[in-house]
Amino acid sequence: MRVGLTGGIASGKSTVSTLLRELGAVVIDADQLAREVVAKGTPGLAAVVEAFGPELLTPEGDLDRPKMGAIVFNDEAKRRTLEGIVHPLVFERYAALEASAPADAIVVHDIPLLVESGQAAGFDAVIVVDAPEELQIERMVRDRGWTEEDARSRIAAQATREQRRAVATHLVENTGTREDLRQRVTEVFEALSAG
Repeated sequence: MRVGLTGGIASGKSTVSTLLRELGAVVIDADQLAREVVAKGTPGLAAVVEAFGPELLTPEGDLDRPKMGAIVFNDEAKRRTLEGIVHPLVFERYAALEASAPADAIVVHDIPLLVESGQAAGFDAVIVVDAPEELQIERMVRDRGWTEEDARSRIAAQATREQRRAVATHLVENTGTREDLRQRVTEVFEALSAG
């Protein structure tokens, strides 16, 4: 079974991903794959440097992710250029990882921008992790050291809560304790397992 997992920034999607993995799901993390395909020495990194210049490299030769983010975050054309390099490489890795999963596995694709990229319809089920915007902002300021302005800007760049909720087969509200979250994720996993 192919399951999409998504949620707004600081909604708790990574925690849900970890819980699903603990319950026995095969989790494929888009962010991790996106980092892997532009790691030092990869054709992906070479393509990024060709498109954006060598100033995006750290002194050690790695991609300077914060610098890259600052360039593409507010420039639609540059973001699309970066996505045009990274996305095909990520999808290639996805396909290989999915093909290697056991036939009866619940394969969870952890994709932060699932809604924005129009991929929801390609899954048997979609889990959406949701939290109110003010809680997301509180978490980003507290846990990531961001300014409230930066937090609001990141939220505004993503799909709305309503857009994400509209594609949800299973909605996981993350407003309570970690134990509340674990209980809800277990319920969702059992529902997926039951088919």
